[in-house]
Amino acid sequence: MTKGFLNRLLPASALALAGALALSASAWADTIKVGIIGPFSGPFALQGKNFQAGAEAWLAQNGKSVAGHDIELVYRDLPTANPQQARALAQELIVRDKVQYLGGVYFTPDAMAITPLLKQGNVPLVIFNAATSAIMTSSPLVVRTSFTLSQTTTPLGKAAVERGVKKFVSIVSDYGPGVDAEGAFKKAIEAAGGEVKEAIRIPLNTTEFSPIMQRIRDAGAEGVFAFLPSGPPTLGFVKAFSDTGLKKAGVKLFAPGDLTQESDLPALGESAAGLITSFHYAVSHDSEINKRFVAAAEKAIGAPDLVSFPAVGAYDGMFVISKMIAATAGKQDAEKAVEAVKGLGWESPRGPVKIDPETRHITQTIYLREVAKDAQGRWINKEIASVPEQKDSGLTK
Repeated sequence: MTKGFLNRLLPASALALAGALALSASAWADTIKVGIIGPFSGPFALQGKNFQAGAEAWLAQNGKSVAGHDIELVYRDLPTANPQQARALAQELIVRDKVQYLGGVYFTPDAMAITPLLKQGNVPLVIFNAATSAIMTSSPLVVRTSFTLSQTTTPLGKAAVERGVKKFVSIVSDYGPGVDAEGAFKKAIEAAGGEVKEAIRIPLNTTEFSPIMQRIRDAGAEGVFAFLPSGPPTLGFVKAFSDTGLKKAGVKLFAPGDLTQESDLPALGESAAGLITSFHYAVSHDSEINKRFVAAAEKAIGAPDLVSFPAVGAYDGMFVISKMIAATAGKQDAEKAVEAVKGLGWESPRGPVKIDPETRHITQTIYLREVAKDAQGRWINKEIASVPEQKDSGLTK
């Protein structure tokens, strides 16, 4: 029996339904889903909201389609570091939701749990935050648009010694980025003629810092280097440093910019005044593209004082994903997508950036900043020096 004969037997309503299904399938193919995993609830919810604000800001400025393909963002909540849950969420996005791209991921252990899924799922992962150097070696299908702790920390050692501080205590959260930061700072300090007298690693969920402050006092350190993931821990640490009298006693605190994210500065106030940090982005960065980005991100997040550094990682991450979509003509080809962005350079709200063609890390300017008030009396991370074209310097074996 021929196909034409069968068609003549089908009622008009069935033929219409078949046509509608065909059109629906075509439209579905023209929609490219991007799965974004981040902490949208819980103690680190502000960071997830910044992922969303950055991604939505990019869509608002550039449109919701690329090369004729609509982009749909699919969010999944991962409140705290939980590798098992991270893997399950990524698997759900790949298998059930049919995403072609993954983005986000706040904590390193979660990123490391996801990367084994990428090849089989034929999906690239664009890291918006997780900052351990070694993530990139776990899969060739990972691209970073955030930063690494070794990258942001390395310029800080020389700056600290130049300020007359030579004996330090190092305090870091005991997981990948903390270990990277500890090693980078020690190397930079020793190269500049300083010394790390004691290196302390603390659990990731530490919230009581009084015993740590006593150890700093007992060590007789002139300076402290600290890294903790942005959120309640950093707010608590900076306040404890001031409240226990270490700041008043003349001990200097140096840190990557996680400790002074802009959304915390109003609460930190004088306790953070003068604190020297090094980082890849400040909301106060003076450029026209950043002003436009901040305005769009503030609109997306719904408040003027909540935008922080994870937003720029997401914003640039969406730019990179858009280039991947264009290079693959919307087809699912993870290897081709990643290959297309190796060596890609552009002007970001943070300044000039580039995807290193060998490592897939982001090369960018790292800024030395000081917590100070601006002309309107608001606390900001004031940029006082810059180190251009800083690459990741971590151990990525």
